[in-house]
Amino acid sequence: MTGNLYRGQAGLPFSSSLRIYEPLEAFPPEQQRQLVAESGRIGSRAAVENAELQASLGRITRSGGDPFPTGRTDLVRMTRVPPGRHAAPGNAASGAAGGKEADDAGRLLYCPSQLVIRAGLAANALMDGVHSPLADLLIPVSQRDKHQVRIDRINAGEGAKRVHTRASTWGIPFSWFSLFAESDRKDVVESEGRILTVRVWTPLTEALDRARFAVAHLALAAPDLDMLDDLTQLTEWLELFHVQSMVELDYGAVADKVYPDESPMDVRLGIECLAEGDMTGAAAAYRRLASRWIPIRQLARAS
Repeated sequence: MTGNLYRGQAGLPFSSSLRIYEPLEAFPPEQQRQLVAESGRIGSRAAVENAELQASLGRITRSGGDPFPTGRTDLVRMTRVPPGRHAAPGNAASGAAGGKEADDAGRLLYCPSQLVIRAGLAANALMDGVHSPLADLLIPVSQRDKHQVRIDRINAGEGAKRVHTRASTWGIPFSWFSLFAESDRKDVVESEGRILTVRVWTPLTEALDRARFAVAHLALAAPDLDMLDDLTQLTEWLELFHVQSMVELDYGAVADKVYPDESPMDVRLGIECLAEGDMTGAAAAYRRLASRWIPIRQLARAS
């Protein structure tokens, strides 16, 4: 299954994701039932990744000119927090996660794909970046209007403002690395001698503490840095979610180009150096980041 996933991504832009996994009780009752049903239908993480990739390729090639997901079904990713490693103090066996099973095997957390809302956000970003005639050619107005109806239907429900996934193509924003540390859990997914992806995990509370630390120090040492705005928005986003959530950085196929990756350490050292007035140390950390990620970003313009 994982080998199929890698071959299916050949020739596509590198895509990385930052995801929030929440406990079941963080969702409205109707969505809870949908999450449990969908997670049981798809099964393994590899199956979810393949289903999402195949669906996206199918939308691009289908007739009728509508590239948007219909929302009839929504994929969901799951992770299990091992016993004793809950993201924050609390009753790990409470809610629909289920009594003794949650204590013995760890707690299940869920990340819905929310493809309808995310496709709408991506289309808006694309429209803002291209001229109107080209925009209409890429995504006809009639299809954008049709998709807006789907978005409005979802926004009328509960919990719609919490978009659980952020995506980035051709590289990972440096601000994302500030949420993670070298000691965080890592899952390296390999097949046929290649790294398919690396996933790094941390509790939401840890990610928030790190983001706030970075914001506080950059606000004093480098208030004009673009990364400060990114980190401020990232912090506000993290604050929307349940305190017992987990944060996942999924490198995607770019992991095969950069792993093992010391970017979280370089970002942390760079911020600490700026806070201490050590411009030489900050510049050295940035050079390490740039040497690793600028070649990846240049691939976006390669023919």
